[in-house]
Formats: sequence, structure tokens, C-alpha cells
Amino acid sequence: MKANQANHARRSRSREHLTAPEIKKFLEAAKTATRNPARDYCMMLLMYQHGLRVSELTSLRLSDIDLVERTINVSRLKNSISGTHPLFTGEVRAIRDWLAVREEMNPDADTLFASEQRRPLSRATVNLIVSAIAEAAGLGALSVHPHMLRHSAGYALVNKGFNLRVIQTHLGHSRLENMARYTALDHSRLKNLF
Repeated sequence: MKANQANHARRSRSREHLTAPEIKKFLEAAKTATRNPARDYCMMLLMYQHGLRVSELTSLRLSDIDLVERTINVSRLKNSISGTHPLFTGEVRAIRDWLAVREEMNPDADTLFASEQRRPLSRATVNLIVSAIAEAAGLGALSVHPHMLRHSAGYALVNKGFNLRVIQTHLGHSRLENMARYTALDHSRLKNLF
């Protein structure tokens, strides 16, 4: 039953990424839409800007973050290539804000993100958080899901003019063929072709 619902949801989506204005609305909503805005905004920002899968996000450890060097160690899954990324715009502050809240919670695990029960977050919880933020942002009709943030990162980087090899490295894809889904261009970029 759940598999049929998931397949129907995929077929009914018009696309698998959010546009730049939609991402902006989504991230703004993440700052206020949930019971733990510091954590949830930080998670959504990292997921989007580093193209993280849910499992990659939930497995991040405190030791993966270096605020002095301003880096994050991304351990990719699904035979993807892991690596160290620089922390991008807004991430250091978002991480610091979350770490201040996290310290008060005193979680039982060394994962970067923890639940209100002081345990590592589950995939299901992240899915619920993404859905709540999407609703608050007025994006509920798009059936936003966590992996959409990864696709949105690829789409955004293509539309900013980055080379596919750079995007491949950033997202950790082992094969260039996996990049095809990100090559949908923002139609406004086609205006001045001729």
C-alpha cells in the first residue's frame, strides 16, 4: 500500500526540484515553522547547500564539523564519493545557533542533530519536518520531500553556470551520467540565446 502511494506521489509531482525563489521561501519558513527552528533551519540549509541525502544528514557527527577551518566532512552513501566541503554562506552561524540549543539538550549521542528525546533523528522525523516547513512556505502542493533538496542543489548549480564536473564532485556522484536530472534549465536563461 505504501509503495503504491509513493509511486503515485512521484507520478503526480510536476518536478523533482525547487526553484531558487521556492528554496528561498522554504529556508525562510524553516526559521519559524517548527518547534525547533534552530535545528531545523540548520538541517535544511546543510541539506540544500551540500546536496545531502537524509541518511547522510542524520549520520553527521559533531566531529564532521570544523568551525575553525569552516569545513564539513560529508560521508556520502550509495557508492558516492565522500569529501570535505567548505561551509557556505550562513552555515557557520546556523550551526553555532543550533549547537547552543543542542548543548542545553545534552543528547545521548554524538550525532550533530538530535531529537527532543535526545536521540539521533530518524529519516521519518526529517520527512515530517520537511513537509511541515513546505506547508508553512506555501509549497505543500509540490509534495516536497527531503531528496528534493538534493535535486534542488544540482539544479541551482547548473543554473548558476557551474561546470558539470564541479557539480558532480560537490554532490559526490561517481558517474557523470547521474547528473542528467540536474540539467533542466531555468527557462529565463533561454531568453537571450539568439
